Amino acid sequence: MTHHTSPEQGTQRRPADPFTERTPRVVSASKLHRAASRRKAGRFLAEGANSVEAALATDRALEVFCDEDAADRFSALIDSARGRGVRVSMVTARAMRSLADTVTPSGIVALCRTLVVESGQEPADTAGSQPARLVAIGQALAEPGNVGTLVRVSDALGADAVWLTEGSVDPENPKAVRASAGSLFHLPIVRGLAESRLVARAHASGLQIAVATADGEVDIEHADEILSRPTAWIFGNEAHGVPAALAAAADLRVRIPIRGRAESLNIVTAASICLHTSARLQGAG
Repeated sequence: MTHHTSPEQGTQRRPADPFTERTPRVVSASKLHRAASRRKAGRFLAEGANSVEAALATDRALEVFCDEDAADRFSALIDSARGRGVRVSMVTARAMRSLADTVTPSGIVALCRTLVVESGQEPADTAGSQPARLVAIGQALAEPGNVGTLVRVSDALGADAVWLTEGSVDPENPKAVRASAGSLFHLPIVRGLAESRLVARAHASGLQIAVATADGEVDIEHADEILSRPTAWIFGNEAHGVPAALAAAADLRVRIPIRGRAESLNIVTAASICLHTSARLQGAG
């Protein structure tokens, strides 16, 4: 007697075929690599286990895409997503390459609701009901990696918010999200602030404005009293630094002594030193 395998029997081991790069849900999500698509949809992609975990923990994840290898490596994360009622979609390796922004994808990406707010739409200068004491401001930052790392450093050092001026790269850019290592989900971020209103906005929030600049008249190592006050630090564009007019309008122009032969510090290193100094002094106050 000849036995025939029915189509249903042949698919029992795999309940559903993984999405391909042509599946409409994957095509739609892949478009979010473009800033215009992100703004129109109010969605962005978060790649990597750290970012996906943070997206789930803050209820920002709408869907999690993963390939077969990632489903095994990140099984606890997949279980967490399903436990939270977040859709998990298996995809082919080729589909994952269209969703990911890295040369060697980690295999897991979350589709998330936007979390960055536009200037004027929502206050981001408070931490809960308490006034902010420490804010990091990125002035016209052009490198996604620097924006993401500034967010990560700000989160690590206890800043209450990150503000980004007009001309800064989108913090929901895939490279910026990845560089933040999940910190994008942990603190308020505002973009699109007009530089002409920065000082007034900070002062209205009870913050003094400090600019990190190589020729500042205040030495960061000898400014404990003044830097113990609530402060918004401005970190300037990678190539041009803080514009002279903005630096002149600030309350403090602060320099970090360089004792070796390096000409200068990059923005993230300077931000780390400045934010750590403020956080230490505010904690001691």
